[in-house]
Parts: sequence; C-alpha cells; structure tokens
Amino acid sequence: MADKFEQIRQLIRAFPTGPGLYFMKDSKGTVLYIGKAKNLRSRAASYFQPSADIESSRGPRITEMLAKVDTVDFVETKNEVDAVLQEARLIKDVRPPYNADLTDDKTFPYLEITVRDEFPGVYLTRKPRTNSRLFGPFANVGDLRGAMVILQKIFKFRTCRLDISASDDKRRFFRPCILYSIKQCTAPCADRISRADYKKSINDLIKFLNSKRTTVLRQLQKQMAESAKARDYEKAAMYRDRIRIIENLDKRGSVSEDVQPEVFAVEPTDTLVKLQKILDAPNPVRIIEGFDIAHIAGAETVGSLVRFIDGRPFKAGYRRYKIKTVSGIDDYACLKEVLLRRFRHAAAGEELWPDLVLIDGGIGQLHAAEDAFKELNVKAPLLVSLAKREEIIYIAGKAEPLKLPATNPAKKLLQYVRDEAHRFAQHYHHILRHRKTIGD
Repeated sequence: MADKFEQIRQLIRAFPTGPGLYFMKDSKGTVLYIGKAKNLRSRAASYFQPSADIESSRGPRITEMLAKVDTVDFVETKNEVDAVLQEARLIKDVRPPYNADLTDDKTFPYLEITVRDEFPGVYLTRKPRTNSRLFGPFANVGDLRGAMVILQKIFKFRTCRLDISASDDKRRFFRPCILYSIKQCTAPCADRISRADYKKSINDLIKFLNSKRTTVLRQLQKQMAESAKARDYEKAAMYRDRIRIIENLDKRGSVSEDVQPEVFAVEPTDTLVKLQKILDAPNPVRIIEGFDIAHIAGAETVGSLVRFIDGRPFKAGYRRYKIKTVSGIDDYACLKEVLLRRFRHAAAGEELWPDLVLIDGGIGQLHAAEDAFKELNVKAPLLVSLAKREEIIYIAGKAEPLKLPATNPAKKLLQYVRDEAHRFAQHYHHILRHRKTIGD
C-alpha cells in the first residue's frame, strides 16, 4: 500500500494548481470517486499523505475506497464554478460508487424571466417554464437570492405569480402588495405602469445581466467609499456585500453548455398516449431507449444509451460504449455495434426490452438499427429515428416519414430523448478526447 501511494503521489506532483476535477480510479480504470478542487494538486495529494488520518477526517468509506485506488486522473476547468457544475453532471452520468452526494436529481437554480408573458415575472427556480429567458445555472443559491433582492430594488420587476393581462380594465381597482409601497415593484397588477414601460425595464434587466455591470458597480463602490469616509461602517459593509453579490452574478454556467436534462422534462401525462397513437404502437410506450454516436474525424468514437421510463430520464439505465470493432468514420457500423452489444443480453432473455428504440439520425441510421436486430435474429421493438435538421420521424416498416408540428407533445418527447442521447454521447466523448478519464 505504501509503495502504491508513493507512485500516486509522484503522479499527482505533475497536476496543475488551478481548479478542476479529479478522478479516483481502480486497476481496471473504473471511476470510483469524482471530486472538485480549487487547487487540483493540493486537493488530490491530501488523500495520500503518509501523516494523513483519512478515517478520522473523511470517514471509513473513503478509507475503503483508497484501498482500491490504483491511479488518479484530472480534468482542468475554466474556473471553480465550472468545476462545481461539471462535477454534478459527471456524478449523475457516471454514478461512481463512492460519491454519496449529487447522485439524485437535485438541480441548480436559474434566474428565469417569463418573457412570453404580457408583464414578465422574474423568478428563482429549479424548474423553469418552457419559452422563458434563463440565466444560469448558478452554483450558489444564496448568492442568487441576494442578487434577486438587489436587482428588484433597481429594476422593480414583479416576482408574484399573478396572471396579468393588459386588457383587464379591473386592474385599476386592484390593491398592489407591499412591494409597491416600498418601491421594489412597479405594480403592473394594479395598472400603475404601462405595458411598454414595464417591458423596457425588463429589457434593461436582461441587458444588465448580459453586460459587465460596470455602471452599477461603480455607483455602489462610490456609495461604499462615502459611507466609510463618514464612518458609517455598517452601511459601507452593506454596499460591500452588494458589490460582492452583483459580481457573483458572473459565477454561473450556460443554459446550453451546462444543461440539466432533468430540469427540462416534458409533461408525460398525456404525451405517451399521444405517442402510442401517432406511432400506431400496439402497446403503451412506457420505456424508451435513445442511442447516438459521437466522434471527431473518426477519433475516440463512442456510443450512448439513455433510458426514459414513463417520459422521465432514468439515469441508472444510462450506458456508454467505446467502439471496439469499427475503425474510421462509419456511423452506421458503429451504431450497429452498440445495438448488438446492448440487445444481445435482451435477446437471450437476460434483460427487459424497451417499448421503443429511438435513433439519433435519418433513414440510414434506421436501416443500420434494423440490420442489428436481423443479425440477432429477434423481433425488434418499435424502431424510430429522428433527424436533427429536418426533425422528421422515420418509423421502421413505414414507407412515409412523419412530419409533426413543433408544438406536438409527442414530438417534443422524442426530441428530448434524442437530445439527451446526443448530450450524453458528446459529454463522454469530450472527456475521452481531453484526458481519457472514464473507463469502459
């Protein structure tokens, strides 16, 4: 054990000193634990110091894990916030056995502006509505709450959930809440502001969130300096805290890059019934498996499997595949390999079959999937492919593809599964390309 730890310490000495993620791996390359660090070298080394009492400081489970660790790897991140968000996503995707936290569907908060409403509201939410303007996800919910208070004092937006219509004449008789009295809301509920003026304040808020916010910060810094000069240290401290909170608005991820798929689930109540009808499926569609292939110029090709049950992602059923039998760029052959590996056990009666298999691609990918089931000599489940550009649904055995409107809930569910399979494949591929971190 001492010799092994010394080898690991030698390896860690070459780690960078910036933020990132570290990966504890066993002799087979399987990830046992994922952690984040402000200083990768210092944090990773702290597990393997000869004088460290790991059982007292970090508990018996970590001690048990370290006995299995054969090597440690890392991925650098742009900053600490990026490390927090990537850690959460990877733990949910990889599900290392020694990560007790973040394996559930807990999500990070967003700042949501309901721009489609006549009088948009601004909310802190973990379950944003569709067609809203989103900022985040944010790594620190406390900072976001503090920022909401300050922003409301500046832009006076509403945070209530009232359904407000500009054509409702009765609004002028409505009594606004206390936020109007303390000048933290312009009270569109009581017709105290026109729709045009309210929209301008919302647009100003969006510009502020997208900008460097130098004007507001400069004003706060001036107020802090004046309060300190007048020896009003309590007020100076208040301005100092506001400056910190406003600056921390930059400590957020990107809606597209740091996607939280469990946040954006469609409502499955009636969707699955409509999907069964649209696809002319003989049985209810409860289990959907989505597949995708990812590569860059044929290098490090990988496949992904995502599983949805009753319209919701079932993370324990996600799988990833390194392509083993195909060289070069051949998406059809890669897809066939992944499907053969996935369904060989199901064909032998060792695993359950899904009700629907969804392929990311067009008619060519669908034919490759059909070939895989022919080779297995089994009757295939319902096979469907969905191409990204045209968003056309191809169904095995049907001569004509389906073209559904963008608002169709069944189509949205298929797009959700397809996009999640693509994200999962790309995420794994990104890791392989940069550090070859996660084992088979």
